[in-house]
Amino acid sequence: MNDVRAFGVGTFHSGTEEFPGLVVDDYVIDIRPILPDITRTLDLFANWDENLDLLASHVDDTGIPMSTVTVCPPVTPGGMIFAAGVNYREHIIEMSVAHKLGRDGASEEELRADAATDLDNRLASGDPYIWTGIPSAMCGAFDEIRLPDFGEKLDWEAELGVVISRRAYRISESEALDYVAGFVIVNDLTARSLVARDDIAKIGTDWFRSKNQPTFFPIGPMIVPQRFIPDWNELGIKLWLNDELMQDSSTANMAFSVAALLSYASSVAILNPGDVLITGSPAGNGSHWNRFLAQGDVIDIAIDYLGRQRNIVGASLGTQTPWQASRTERDTS
Repeated sequence: MNDVRAFGVGTFHSGTEEFPGLVVDDYVIDIRPILPDITRTLDLFANWDENLDLLASHVDDTGIPMSTVTVCPPVTPGGMIFAAGVNYREHIIEMSVAHKLGRDGASEEELRADAATDLDNRLASGDPYIWTGIPSAMCGAFDEIRLPDFGEKLDWEAELGVVISRRAYRISESEALDYVAGFVIVNDLTARSLVARDDIAKIGTDWFRSKNQPTFFPIGPMIVPQRFIPDWNELGIKLWLNDELMQDSSTANMAFSVAALLSYASSVAILNPGDVLITGSPAGNGSHWNRFLAQGDVIDIAIDYLGRQRNIVGASLGTQTPWQASRTERDTS
């Protein structure tokens, strides 16, 4: 298939209906006339390779400009998100130095060396750090990101997403990539003020409330099949905030590889077709710069071969939920 013109697949809305689409350059071709049994992108995974072979013969069909349709999250219906944290080597080391996470009185050079040693030990005998996200937090690659009514310091993180093609449970690293449909851009947004729980400090981080609010996972614009990615180990990944480059790295800087993350995640949970594993973010998020998102900001993300996202940050709804309002009333009574 190396001589076949590369393409992606995604989900789009014409204004009257949602449909699975074949993406070639900046054009979208409706998949349904080609594969009548496919009414949503999730249906493609049942015979992923065979369906891709057939779609490959239609890359020269007439399409419509992507700019004329709404770009939805590419997998419909969306699956679970398995999210890896602290997984870029230079980011881990830089954060250790910036926050002095090490021996009292250690110099920056000593903190850096200690962090590198600790990471090497974790890679040799420890586990990745993975938590879960929910499909309702996803939005499209060009949708508006909504500031939260609950939580502050909205942070960005450009990440490589890995889309699962078939049920995976207790798989080895050597076979892990056989379960990958393709790759996608994901922005893992976080309301940093909600990460820590002061009321139950010993519990630690609260990823549910800090990362799973609506629009906190811009994803897409498309899934690019694995067969069209020459080397997922060396994909450039960049994020711009208002045209200023904030993250600039490569997936070569991952600590645990895609295969290792998939093997570990599947050692705990069953991964299903359409689920997405996001693989961590390099240095340069808002916490790194002490600069968080505000209304009117524009975020662009590009990953080699996977296209580009562009999201504008919009206002919050401006009202508290009944639950949060009841907590506020109780606090002030």
